[in-house]
Amino acid sequence: MSEVAGWIGAGALSVDGEIDRVSSIETATASSVVFAVDPASLKAAVESNAGLILARKRLEGMENDPRICQVADPRYAFAVVAKRLKGKGFEAEVHPSAVVGKGVKIGAGTRIGPGVVIGDGVSIGNDCDLFARVTLYPQTILGDRVVVQAGAVLGSTGFGYARHAETGEYVIFPQQGSLHVEDDVEIGANSTIDRGALGETRIGRGTKIDNLVHIGHNCVIGKNVIIAAQTGISGSSVVEDGAILGGQVGIGEHATVGAGVILGGGAGVLSGKKMRGPGEVFWGRPARPLKEYLRDLARLRKG
Repeated sequence: MSEVAGWIGAGALSVDGEIDRVSSIETATASSVVFAVDPASLKAAVESNAGLILARKRLEGMENDPRICQVADPRYAFAVVAKRLKGKGFEAEVHPSAVVGKGVKIGAGTRIGPGVVIGDGVSIGNDCDLFARVTLYPQTILGDRVVVQAGAVLGSTGFGYARHAETGEYVIFPQQGSLHVEDDVEIGANSTIDRGALGETRIGRGTKIDNLVHIGHNCVIGKNVIIAAQTGISGSSVVEDGAILGGQVGIGEHATVGAGVILGGGAGVLSGKKMRGPGEVFWGRPARPLKEYLRDLARLRKG
């Protein structure tokens, strides 16, 4: 219990015992930790068999149960405990069916799943988890604690071509750069991230990428960015720290999404456009401030 308290920055706990899992309140056992954010869920947690209850501070009904640990944000604390428990007893391995190229570096505690293909010279940090059939092209670098879900392709050739003005023929522009994924990034199933053309593509620390996302060559994604499913980001675009991109967002090339900007589902950002304003919500195609978007919808209804 004291170890769990240390993970979430809580004070000393009044109960002893081994905690080895997180669970729902309904399925909790004496070795489970659960969380409560309101009086109703706290009541249910107290009536359960849970060994530890993470509860929001100053909730009614928590005074007399030694299992209760008061925290500012129970849901976040619960997630932290879940992540740490998952790491306990973690066994590093490279599955026999994985294909590992020459000069590959794999850090301590990293697990390589079945059918994974790792190109020559790839570097993978510590405590990473690559699920089935992930592909890492050469010149891909992963930091520590990176999670890549099944089927993702990292460091593939970017979609960049030079066109002959007279014949219309397309010739691929050199795609010989790199992809650098920083620490604590998570990448969803069947997502694709292209390497840089001549420079690098970079995914910042702590960014979380959903399934079926595409990020083009030379993009720079900042720290702690959230990108939801089916989003597509064209080459040489920048998404700054803390931005949130909803599902099916489309971003043209050389665009900038500023720090803390929120793009609603289906929003479209034109090539070269700069979206600024921490906490500002943009919606529509082309994306514009939410109030403006709603006014436009109202005008359409009246028309």
